[in-house]
Amino acid sequence: MTNHPESSSVSTRRLPALAAGAALGLAAVLLAPQLSARAAEQAVAIAAPAMDEPASGASSETAVFAGGCFWGVQGVFQHVKGVTRAVSGYAGGQAATAHYEIVSEGRSGHAESVQVTYDPRQISYGKLLQIYFSVAHDPTQLNRQGPDTGTQYRSALFPSSPMQHKVAEAYIAQLNRSGVYRKAIVTTLEDGKTFYPAEAYHQDFMEHNPDYPYIVYNDLPKVKNLQAMFGDLYRDKPVLVAQTR
Repeated sequence: MTNHPESSSVSTRRLPALAAGAALGLAAVLLAPQLSARAAEQAVAIAAPAMDEPASGASSETAVFAGGCFWGVQGVFQHVKGVTRAVSGYAGGQAATAHYEIVSEGRSGHAESVQVTYDPRQISYGKLLQIYFSVAHDPTQLNRQGPDTGTQYRSALFPSSPMQHKVAEAYIAQLNRSGVYRKAIVTTLEDGKTFYPAEAYHQDFMEHNPDYPYIVYNDLPKVKNLQAMFGDLYRDKPVLVAQTR
């Protein structure tokens, strides 16, 4: 099995396109001791953005978020009411390099990202940002998230409009002024970048592999934090890519 470790510690992330269930089971047995020695990112209670995207009357908008492994970020947004689709993919680089094995090398310019399609009549871009900064990842980690290191795991937003850029920029400034984080937010705003969907085997990964060690330790806690901190926006049944194609 091809393996591309995220860092010097065991991440257990890398899977070939046709990874078998037996490989997942073996990984669970061999890597559980290393996983138990680490701690998943902690959620942070933060205020909602003072500035938000104004109501446009549209029934559907998109936003792209990058914050480490796309399995967990996708899994979080799939449990948010008002989100109609969340697709794992790549943003920041060129079409020719939007492939998992290339992105994993960390030199493509891409970040593992999630394109979220949402109904702005049910949830705003600002509220999605609050979830992103609070429970989906740690925005103070530079070019890494937990066990995963490299620019492909950077904290980044890819605004789809000048208003999204303005709202995100204002919110980052607001959070930095609040002192709620021990370190400054390192999230970048990268405009004008195209989103490219990831390979099919990455879509709905959390739903299909809930017992995979990486998911159990790093990503399922994020969904639990979403439920605990944003109960009014949490939905138990995720909206899956397989259901929305």
